[in-house]
Amino acid sequence: MERSTQQAQQLDHLAAAPDPGGSPLAAFGLPGLGAPPPAPPEPRPILELAGQEREDELDALSDWVDDFFLPVYGAEVTTAAPWCLRWQEHDDVMAWLHALWLAYQQHKDPEAGLAGMLVWHRDFLTHTVAAIRAPGGPLSACMTSPDRPAHRILPGPPPSARMQKATTGAEPSGSVEPPEPAA
Repeated sequence: MERSTQQAQQLDHLAAAPDPGGSPLAAFGLPGLGAPPPAPPEPRPILELAGQEREDELDALSDWVDDFFLPVYGAEVTTAAPWCLRWQEHDDVMAWLHALWLAYQQHKDPEAGLAGMLVWHRDFLTHTVAAIRAPGGPLSACMTSPDRPAHRILPGPPPSARMQKATTGAEPSGSVEPPEPAA
């Protein structure tokens, strides 16, 4: 009776669907067999990278910008659409273009489907170009005519009063004390 029960359990086990994550060859202990392929590294924003990792990413991004983006989407440089030959020195522009490049890689993948590139154009390219090449945007103090190359990084706003107090220990000059509550 016990033997009959064991045979029934073995038959049930053999008749069950195989483990979707496993492979029949995994039992042999061979590396790579039965295990899913390793996931590609997670992309990180370029401004979070440092050292050689950042340099390598910037080199690859620069190749994409120079070889693909500018020849295809680099429209004429005007006061309404400025550009900078040293765009890599503008952190905000570099971050925008890096995000655009990552989205491009994702949407040109076959898994993105037939409309992948249209989605990239509609949702990513148009907005990014409008933001970085706007007349008042981050490149507005740079080249507005191909005949007059220029480069200037516009200063950003000063740190908040809270940040100034934390770093210097004193109130920022010209600060206004909040009014005392009414009694």
